[in-house]
Amino acid sequence: MTMKTTLAAALAVLALGTAALGHDDHAGHDHRVDNHGQPPAKKGAEAASTRAFREANLRMHGDMDIAYSGDVDRDFAAGMIPHHAGAIAMAKVALQYSKDPEVRALAERIVQAQDAEIAQMQAILKRKGTH
Repeated sequence: MTMKTTLAAALAVLALGTAALGHDDHAGHDHRVDNHGQPPAKKGAEAASTRAFREANLRMHGDMDIAYSGDVDRDFAAGMIPHHAGAIAMAKVALQYSKDPEVRALAERIVQAQDAEIAQMQAILKRKGTH
């Protein structure tokens, strides 16, 4: 046997032995966390806010799939309107579920700003005769 083969065999035996013994210092405990330091949700127990974010995201991306016209101004406005509507939908999820005053204030500002920009882009489309 070569040194490499011997090492590979030894590692395999060690791995099998550890698995067979059920050796796991953390057995029964999930110590993983998400990017926010929270433990992962149990399978099938997705938070209502997560479902709402997923729905808003799917709707936004579907609505952003526009037929491009070659008119940069029209295409920009037509694509950005659903993008902004998605931001508003996400902000409304935050307003519904968040208790953090800073997040809630930011979400409120996003709704206001994005509503105004949507109105502006709709006016552009109307002016261009494409809305």
